[in-house]
Amino acid sequence: MSSLFLAYEDLKYLLNRGYRKKYALEFVANHYRLTKDERYLLARCVFSDEWVTEVKRKLLRPEELRGRVLGIDGFNVLITLESLLEGRAILCEDGLVRDLKYQGKYKLNERTEWLLGDLARALRGLDVEKVVFFYDSAVPRSGEVKRLTEKVLLWESVNSEVRLVKSPDFELKAFETVATADIGIISKVPHVFDLAAYVGRLA
Repeated sequence: MSSLFLAYEDLKYLLNRGYRKKYALEFVANHYRLTKDERYLLARCVFSDEWVTEVKRKLLRPEELRGRVLGIDGFNVLITLESLLEGRAILCEDGLVRDLKYQGKYKLNERTEWLLGDLARALRGLDVEKVVFFYDSAVPRSGEVKRLTEKVLLWESVNSEVRLVKSPDFELKAFETVATADIGIISKVPHVFDLAAYVGRLA
């Protein structure tokens, strides 16, 4: 049996008994001498049974978005979608897809506009009332990403708004329905939609 699987079992055991993830993961990862990538995988994808149940209750199906205002964690969704299409993302225990590629901030690249186009077309088909993208103003070239997002949303006739803010997390927690894989946001909102996974299935 692999050390990664044994580490998973031990981490799951500790999380289900209320241990904080940071300390439980550190203990387990050190015990099994996990690599940096293995630690990142467990950190991203392993949760207590209580959390898994809570998130699956919040997850919406595509048809349930009709007529809703959707707050979108812009860089989080872009990172996840980019990673998914490169085969560097994974379906986690709570039902959300998360990236295994980035361990830092989003980097504007030659695929960004193309990915945004896929997002815009998917949003148009979901028949939401409005979408509001939030981008972290501290991320390099975030202003360029904002302008690209506005352009493709306008082209696809999506009723939308794109905001550059200091704290997307803070802004998104005020929404009823959000598109993100960020657990800090998900824990504070009633509903979540895995937009990156949805677009990935359409691609």
